[in-house]
Amino acid sequence: MRLVATVLLAAMAALFLLAHAVRGTHPFWGWVLAFAEAAMVGGLADWFAVTALFRRPLGLPIPHTAIIPENKDRIADTMAGFLQDNFLTPEVVARRMRGMNLAAAAGAWLADPTLGRGERLRSGLGELVAQVLESLDPDRLGGQVRGGLVRQFDKLDIAPLLGGALAAAIADRRHMVVVDSLVRWAGLTLEANEDLVRELIHRRANAILRWTGLDERLANSVIDGLYKLLAEVIVEPGHPLRAKIDEGLSSLAWNLAHDAETQAKVARIKRELLANPALAEWWQGVWERLRTGLIARLRDPEGGLNASLRESLGDLGRTLQDDPALQVQINRLARRMAVGLATRHGSQIVRLVSETVKRWDATTVTRRIEGAVGRDLQFIRINGTLVGGLFGLAIHAVEVWL
Repeated sequence: MRLVATVLLAAMAALFLLAHAVRGTHPFWGWVLAFAEAAMVGGLADWFAVTALFRRPLGLPIPHTAIIPENKDRIADTMAGFLQDNFLTPEVVARRMRGMNLAAAAGAWLADPTLGRGERLRSGLGELVAQVLESLDPDRLGGQVRGGLVRQFDKLDIAPLLGGALAAAIADRRHMVVVDSLVRWAGLTLEANEDLVRELIHRRANAILRWTGLDERLANSVIDGLYKLLAEVIVEPGHPLRAKIDEGLSSLAWNLAHDAETQAKVARIKRELLANPALAEWWQGVWERLRTGLIARLRDPEGGLNASLRESLGDLGRTLQDDPALQVQINRLARRMAVGLATRHGSQIVRLVSETVKRWDATTVTRRIEGAVGRDLQFIRINGTLVGGLFGLAIHAVEVWL
């Protein structure tokens, strides 16, 4: 558009020269001469006016030119004040947001599957979380998470909790499954270590028993007796050993909940476990597997995590659309947040605008403002050229009439 305006001005100059050379041959050329002369004046005047806003015409130090570069600091302060007075006051923000149903709009945005916006949000959110997990130092992050868990766990008085849980399980007979599992585990362990038990009995037996071969019979009797005992405990719900186990567990539950010495022992064991380097190493491995697995699931388009997130976003959108009471609450919350931001941080926002513009050099300010206004600046020159020519015709008409 700058080239078009310049070519139009050059064309008026050429037309002026042509009309001036042949103006005596016919009265028509007088009209052409008047139009071209006035068009040149209008085009040059508007070129000067447009250029003077952003730079010095032809580089000459003419007063009141290069207005924007010379006054960029004042313009920055004026822009900031205008922004604060007309956009960032609590009254304006509240008034503008009072007629907006942000919750319903967000619900429609999330729930409409044809737009794919919820899908893009889901993908963008998943990728953002994955990038955050990748960018953070795994060792440091895992240590921070472990440290937070350790601090919270250290504050927890775990003995009464264990005692209450154990007492509740005994009262509801839910501990019987654990007892049965322990008995079966004991039987399997005995079966897997029969040779070790026999060897232990042989070593403990005296020489006479070994010489007579009674140690082998003794070992068989011991092992068979243990198998029989375990089988009876499993088969008979009222077996005395079960009663002894229940009695011991009940005593342990009471001690955990009420006995200071038992609670102190549990607390000491807890502290020793938390201070054990092996626990820290184990947690670091667990955390790294969790982190890498979560990153892989977040980046898997067909993964269960993405499917759950997609479904959750759709449900959220439909809920926002269909629940007027929820819309009122969310809109009220959004309005209060926006008003609070304007109240607390409005001055900081406008100061950021002002300081940013002030830091720009004159060339940057000129280029950005001129680019923002765009083609209209050159239309000013074009209009000035054509309107000037029309005024020239009007003046020439008055001159001929007089």
